[in-house]
Amino acid sequence: MTHVVGDTATLLGRSLRHVLRSPDTIVTTAVTPVALMLLFVFVFGGAIDTGPDASIDYMLPGILLITIASGVAYTAYRLFLDLKGGIVERFQSMPIARSSILWAHVLTSLVANLVSLALVVGVAFVAGFRPTAGLVGWLAVVGILIVYILALTWIAVIAGLSAKTVDGASAFSYPLIFLPFISSAFVPTASMPGPVRWFAENQPTTSIVDALRDLLTSRPVGADIWIALAWCVGILVLAYLGAVLTYRRRVR
Repeated sequence: MTHVVGDTATLLGRSLRHVLRSPDTIVTTAVTPVALMLLFVFVFGGAIDTGPDASIDYMLPGILLITIASGVAYTAYRLFLDLKGGIVERFQSMPIARSSILWAHVLTSLVANLVSLALVVGVAFVAGFRPTAGLVGWLAVVGILIVYILALTWIAVIAGLSAKTVDGASAFSYPLIFLPFISSAFVPTASMPGPVRWFAENQPTTSIVDALRDLLTSRPVGADIWIALAWCVGILVLAYLGAVLTYRRRVR
């Protein structure tokens, strides 16, 4: 275990240095969600019935999920470049833990996405976001977001390992970015037509958004938080197993 942790830490430092040399990736990840947030709040906000919540308080959870979906695409991109550049094969010829190669990319994604989320939340505060959550509520929000980042990042690992081109490595993120739009992230699901409403109410993004919104506004969360965690953990486990199997086939 010490060997794995040490190797992962070393490769994590390498990946983070690459990110620091091109901080525009983090900024780019945050720019699009921030633009969407400002658009929905200040342009469309008056036309959307958000009930007792302010527009930005209602929509921010969905914006955070879009930020994560945008950010994990860079994990697939970086992993694809490492494979094509031959650095993965070079690492395998060295006495290091093979799992550390993937975990370094995953943890880099976690750090980069948390920074992007902090930037988005910072802009949200400037735009009028006023949460009422206490310390426990914020810890629960951060915990859900971390599990969600890990779940989507392992999906990104599968994409990076399976892609044939650079564009293909990041294309998987488009459905993930679009998914919050067919949920309760921006409009109540009750306003949607029948089949769309059924899909919106039974897909993972809705329960995650509802749980985050209730936590940030100090409302009773109910079963949403457990449904959200079940979705996140289930996706995480399946994506991790799929990534490990894909990695073994790729480097065999």
